[in-house]
Amino acid sequence: MRCLVVSDLHYALPQLDWLLNSAPNFDLVIFAGDALDVGSLVDFSAQTLVVRKYLQRIAAATRLIFCSGNHDMDCQSEAGEKIARWVEGVRSLGVACDGDAIVLDNTLYSVLPWWDGPVVRERLLAQLKADSQRRQGLRWVWIHHAPPRFSPTSWSGKQSFGDADLVDWIGRYAPDAVISGHIHQSPFVQEGSWADRIGSTWVFNSGRQYGAPPAFIAFDTIAGEALWVSAMGAQSVRLDAPLHRPIPPLRALPDWFEPQPPMAG
Repeated sequence: MRCLVVSDLHYALPQLDWLLNSAPNFDLVIFAGDALDVGSLVDFSAQTLVVRKYLQRIAAATRLIFCSGNHDMDCQSEAGEKIARWVEGVRSLGVACDGDAIVLDNTLYSVLPWWDGPVVRERLLAQLKADSQRRQGLRWVWIHHAPPRFSPTSWSGKQSFGDADLVDWIGRYAPDAVISGHIHQSPFVQEGSWADRIGSTWVFNSGRQYGAPPAFIAFDTIAGEALWVSAMGAQSVRLDAPLHRPIPPLRALPDWFEPQPPMAG
C-alpha cells in the first residue's frame, strides 16, 4: 500500500490543489492537521467551507484520514475547551477524523484530536486504551498533530515544542508509528528531522514549506520505505532497519514512487 502524508497546509490553495491532484496516485492520504489558518485574512467560516470541499473531493478519490490541529479549532465546548466542531462534520463525507479508528492493509490507524484541556485529553486517552485492545496482529499508527517533545521532529531550531504527554503515551503503548506535523521547521533546521525513532516507534513530521508542492512524506508498505520530499531534496528511511543519522540525501527517487505526483503549474 502506498500512503501520502502532509500537514500544516494552512489554507494554502495551491498546496490543496496539489494534494487533490496527487491523491489518486495513493491508496491512502493522511492529513495530519492544520488545514486552516487562524492568521489568514479569509473569514474562518469561509475557510472551513472551502477545505470541506477539498476533503470531500480527496475522499472521493482515495481513502482519507484527517486529524485536527491547533489552527483548526473553531469554537469552545461547554467545558470551555477549544474544539474543531467543523471536523466532526467531515466524517459524513467519508473522511476518517478525530476519534475514529480504522483498519487498512493490516494496520490500525487511530485518529487523535488536538486537545486543549482535560476533557478532550481524557477522551483521547480512552480512545488509546480502547484501540490498544484491537491492535493484536496489526501494525498500529497514530495520527496526532503535535510530535513528541525532545524529538528532532519537534525541534524548532531553538527549542522543542513537542507534546510531553505524547512521550509518555508512546512509552506506554509503543505504537509502530506516530504521524504528526505542527512544528514547521523541524525537517529543515540543524538537529531537526522529518523522522525519528523512540524505542520501536517511528515518528514522522513532514514540515511546512511555501508554494506547491508542499513538503510531504510517502510510504510504501511493500517496499518497507518512507520517503520525504521537499524543496531541499529527498531522503528516505527503511522501516525495517535502525535509524542512522544523518539521513543521507537521495540521488534519485525510489522506483516504487512512480508515477510521481504531478507538480504544480
